Formats: sequence, C-alpha cells, structure tokens
Amino acid sequence: MIHASNIALSYGKRIIFKDVNIKFTAGNCYGLIGANGSGKSTFLKILANQLEADKGEIFVGAKERIAFLNQDQFAFDEETVANTVLMGHKRLHEVIAEREALYAKTEFTDEDGLRSGELEAEFAEMNGYEIESEAAVLLSGLGIPEEMREKKMKELEGGDKVRVLLAQALFGNPDILLLDEPTNNLDIKSIVWLEGFLERFQNTVIIVSHDRHFLNQVCTHMADIDFGRIQVYVGNYDFWYQASQLSLQQRQDANKKADAKAKDLKEFIQRFSSNASKARQATSRKKLLDKLELTDLPTSSRKYPFILFKPNRPCGDVILEVDHISKTIDGAEVLKNFTLTIGKGQKIAFVGTNSLTITTLFQILAGEMAPDSGTFRWGLTMSSSYFPKENSGFFNSEMTLVDWLGQYTPVTEGESFARGFLGKMLFSGDEALKKTGVLSGGEKVRCLLAKMMLSDANALILDEPTNHLDLESITALNNGLQAFSEIILFSSHDHTLVQTVANRIIEILPGGVIDKMLPYDDYLADPEIQAMREEFGAKQG
Repeated sequence: MIHASNIALSYGKRIIFKDVNIKFTAGNCYGLIGANGSGKSTFLKILANQLEADKGEIFVGAKERIAFLNQDQFAFDEETVANTVLMGHKRLHEVIAEREALYAKTEFTDEDGLRSGELEAEFAEMNGYEIESEAAVLLSGLGIPEEMREKKMKELEGGDKVRVLLAQALFGNPDILLLDEPTNNLDIKSIVWLEGFLERFQNTVIIVSHDRHFLNQVCTHMADIDFGRIQVYVGNYDFWYQASQLSLQQRQDANKKADAKAKDLKEFIQRFSSNASKARQATSRKKLLDKLELTDLPTSSRKYPFILFKPNRPCGDVILEVDHISKTIDGAEVLKNFTLTIGKGQKIAFVGTNSLTITTLFQILAGEMAPDSGTFRWGLTMSSSYFPKENSGFFNSEMTLVDWLGQYTPVTEGESFARGFLGKMLFSGDEALKKTGVLSGGEKVRCLLAKMMLSDANALILDEPTNHLDLESITALNNGLQAFSEIILFSSHDHTLVQTVANRIIEILPGGVIDKMLPYDDYLADPEIQAMREEFGAKQG
C-alpha cells in the first residue's frame, strides 16, 4: 500500500497538484493517465521519493519496498547486465556485497562467523538463493539473450539498456512497482511477456503509458489526472474513457438545464416584478433563482486535436506497384528483392523487428531515397503525403508556426486560414506565433499531421506517428485514420492503432516477408503465421 496525503506542487504560478489525496492498494494495477504536462511522471517521482512536493506526505507500508523504472540509460554503464538487474533490490545487493567480502577474508574471526550467520539468514529471507534464476527469467522474457548478460551496460544499444532497466525494476518482487512508459523499445513478444508478468503480479503497480492496449490488458484501475486533481476509476482504460465521457456529459447536461431554468426565472422576474398582482410570484421566483446552483465546469487539461484527412480524389485502378526493390545502407542489406502490389481501400501496417527496414522502404516510396535496384510506380491518380519518423529537419528555421504552415496552405488562403487550422491542432492564440525551433516532440508531430491534412493526398505514409503524442492526440489520430477512405501505409508500436486501422499486415523479417489480409489480433493469434514468424525470424539474410 502507498498513500499520498495532501500533495501539492507548483512551478512558479503554474499549479501541478493541489491537495491530492489518493491510496494505492496491494493487488491492484493503476494506470496513471493525463494530458502531456499534467504531471504523470512527476507524480511517480514524488511517490518514489525522487522528487519532493511543496506540501504533503507519502506513506508506505512498514518494510515495503518501492521499485522505480530508471530512465537514466547511462547510470549503470560500468556494471554488467546481470549485476545491473540485481541492483534493483538495493538491500539484497548490499547483503551480497558484504557476504562476498566476508567470505573473501583470509582470516575468519568469531565475529565474522556471527555476522555471516546474520547475513545468510537475511539472504535466505529475501530469496537470495533464487536470484540468478529469477534475473535470467526476467532478462530472457524481455529479449536479452544469455550471451549478453556478462557484457557491461555501456556496450549495449539504447533499446537493450531500457530492457535491462525494466528487468531491474521487476526484480526481487517489489511491494510497490512504479513504471514510466515500460513498453518503450519493446517488441510485440516482450510486451506480451510483460503483460503476463503484471497480470500475475500480486503487489501494487502504478503505470504511466500511452499504449491503450497495454493499459487495457493489465490495469484494474485508472488514476486520472485532470482538473488539478487525481480521480480513481475502477476498470481498464476503455472503461475509464466511457465513464469519464459519460460523467462529463452529465455535468454539462445538468448545467444546461440549470442555465435554462435560470433564464426562465429571470425573464419572469423582469416581466412581473412591477406588476402588483404578480409581485408575490416574482419574489418567490427570485428566491428559487438564488437557490439554483450553476456549477462552473473546471478547465480540463485534456484536449483533443481535430484530425481529418480528406483526399482530393479517389484512387484509380493502379495504386502502387513495387518490383524487387533492394537497398544497402552502411554495408548492411536493409531491403532485398521486396515486391508489393496495393489494391483499393487497403490500409497496411508494416511490422517487423528491424524498424530501419520499414523506414527505408517508406523513404523510397516517398521519393526521399533511391533504391539500389528494382523499381516502383505510383498510379496516375495517386498523390502521397509522408510522415517521417525523424522530422527535426522540418523545424530548423526560426519561422513562426503561422508562417511555417503557410508554406503548405492553398495559395488562395491567407494567415487567418493558417491560424484557424493551427487552432484545430491546439495552437490557439499566441501559441500560433511560437517559433518552430522551440516546439516539443508532440507539437512537431501535430504540425506535420496538419501539413498532411492540407496535402489532400489519397495515399498516406506514416512512420511511427504516435511517438511523442499524448493519449488524446493518439485517439484523435486513430479516429482520423479509421475514417480515411483511401490508402494508408504505416508503422506503429501502438497495438490499438494497428488493430483498428489496418486491414492488411506485412511483416518484414530477416528470413522472409509475411503478407496477410487480416486484422492485427487475428494475425498474432494465427498459429500458422506464428510458426512462419519463428522460422523467418531465425534465418538471416
């Protein structure tokens, strides 16, 4: 159990939390959700005692241990992978170190013997004799092979470091587990393994994640940061969404009814207050008006951009034909004899273990890179718009957002049109005059999506478009892509986006390509496809 009491935190005039009281109990998994900047990660750090609140206290059960997913990829560079995992249980790691130092002594005193007995008892109490097998299970489940476990952390790629740090947080059966974006850099297999681990986990879990499918799979409760407070809902993310929308609608409806009644009462009072025969009724109405309560809805930090892609024309019979494309980058063969034909209405999710392969294919199809061999041809009716995963090159100038978007607006439209469009993408008022050089990752994504909407293209190519977006923007993008009637080629780690948008899955693996006209969940559940995935994944070249 962990309990936050009267927590308050401000940065200057900006209030993050005010008198937050919330209790997280054992056996439950809480998804901590809220708009970007609402304080999700900050609240986790307060719970983990890594950040001090302005006011309030955090209470933890006696002898209960908190584990927090470390986001610093360089903190353990000089440690081996195996030792980094063990360091997740601080006291156990201290006991191991003291125990090893004691047994390394050349002379063993009576005092040393007593101390060794104490250490052995504590070591056994913390399940110390099982630590190596536990660490191995965690690392294996998260995709870290045995041959990598004695390497130093500094030798690992960034994605593998994140996996080891996640294993560190999970190690030793912590009483309270705090996870900030745990699915980042995980492949499908590792995410499924983590979902199973958390479903079996008996203690308290609090998770920040933008992955709606993951939250639905593991969460028993949602802790929603909005309106300057945290409210707990029983159920997973989908249940929270429905319940919160219903609650908001009920409050809005109640306000509308009260507002309408107040208007009628005021009109009656004004009409008959000077009429002697009606004066008593007017006075009675005034008393009713004084008692009528109008609740001002607090301003929500949760805002949804307006995302709608409108093609300028429907696709013709020939859409895209790719014929044996190959590409080598830095001596490594990224694409080999890749062939593809696309039909009307197809929304294709490209998945696979090598994101560089997918990015390279998209760059070739968008005309940003030439293949080493092979050809591709878009149909005469086709126009495409491309969302690149690496997009910093679009924002190197010191232009204002209005001027930046003005480059892509129709020549017949002026500044007011650009401002209106930016307002739909949550850049209202002075926000539209921000310089492009100071935009956050999520703001850049929203700008590029606005650019794509203005293109009126009938083929959309999107490479990891949900990166940096909050849940509200992801939901808006999801709805926009579902509503689009023409061609979509995209990659994403967002399970829900792939499941609800794609009607065709293409998985590019080292040993071959799997191409199926199936929804994503059916694709993952098909045993024949699973066998092919294992076969192709095992091959090289």
